[in-house]
Amino acid sequence: MKLENNPLQNKSYDFALLIVKLSRRLMSDKKEFILSKQLLRSGTSVGANIVEANGAISKADFSSKMSIAYKECLETKYWLSLLKDSGDLDIISFKNLFDKADEIGKILFSILRTTRIKNN
Repeated sequence: MKLENNPLQNKSYDFALLIVKLSRRLMSDKKEFILSKQLLRSGTSVGANIVEANGAISKADFSSKMSIAYKECLETKYWLSLLKDSGDLDIISFKNLFDKADEIGKILFSILRTTRIKNN
């Protein structure tokens, strides 16, 4: 669900697609089912929570959904690191996805910092 005027939502959507493809590859090629499912859940949850935040009914609801998206982004980085260090994810794929997650996380943190300052 891409939107012309929402770069964060678009970045998180593109990231989720990469995570889906990686999870499929890990399951079919590496027969890795546990970590890949954790990665799939957290990596796709980032964008889903951003979409929910954009449809928030209050500032508190918006902040809560963005906070969840940020935490899911951190969790995704954890699973990516674990997959790399266990030998299931090559360094190039890891770096590409980790950098994308890091960029999304920084944007989310900035949004959270701004919305929390305005609400205080």
